[in-house]
Amino acid sequence: MNIKNGPIGVFDSGVGGLSVLRELKRLLPNENFVFLADQIHVPYGEKTKKELIDLAYRIADLFIKKYSAKMIVIACNTSTCYSIDALRKKYAIPIVGTVPAVKSASEKTKSGAIAVISTPATSKSKVLKKLISDYCGNVEVFNIGCKNLENAVEEGEIDDPRVHDLLKKYLGKIRNTKIDHIVLGCTHYPFLKNTIKKYFKPSVKLVDGGLAIAKRVKFLLKINSLKNSKKTKGETVYLTTGNALKFSRVAGKLLNKRIKSKTIKI
Repeated sequence: MNIKNGPIGVFDSGVGGLSVLRELKRLLPNENFVFLADQIHVPYGEKTKKELIDLAYRIADLFIKKYSAKMIVIACNTSTCYSIDALRKKYAIPIVGTVPAVKSASEKTKSGAIAVISTPATSKSKVLKKLISDYCGNVEVFNIGCKNLENAVEEGEIDDPRVHDLLKKYLGKIRNTKIDHIVLGCTHYPFLKNTIKKYFKPSVKLVDGGLAIAKRVKFLLKINSLKNSKKTKGETVYLTTGNALKFSRVAGKLLNKRIKSKTIKI
């Protein structure tokens, strides 16, 4: 098979990475994708670095050996923070990560204050601390780790009482501050945009990195001569290490389309 026509492998601990896949498919409609939700190991936010690297290796091996992937996108902030360097050392194909859009928010803020909400692991990571150090010298940053919020989205709970209880707990810490941008530092959180907006004035903007990731992938496809040579609409394979019926139901709800997936072991 022509490597150019191979798929782009996209993975996350669960359904959150679908928010990144959605942007990739919008910007690159001719590309083929394989999306893997590693739901048997969710949540990644509570895994060790060693565990995250091991899982990333297993997923990359699946993408490359079984599907002949030409590029891998880590559609998970936590996995990126802890495993991307190891993946880039081991594999020759381009690997794109996901990090909280701190730089973008710090450049756009007018009030001089932003918030970053993410999983507990991302919140404590050296990657996030470095992003804040590098780009937020004159910006006040509220760094909030949100335990269990990822899990709620994983169940398809977008506007449920459980989600509101969690958001009240975490967003309550920043509701009365002068922040004007909130960075969604977990790929699950873009699906909560409409729910989160209810807690703030319209002047508070939500920032996620999905589009920036898609633009980065497009750029790398071009400079590496990997753009799909076919002009037809690309195809997407949906995989999960968990329950395929449940994944299909939740993914369909989040993407507002019919999804058919299958269970696979890594």
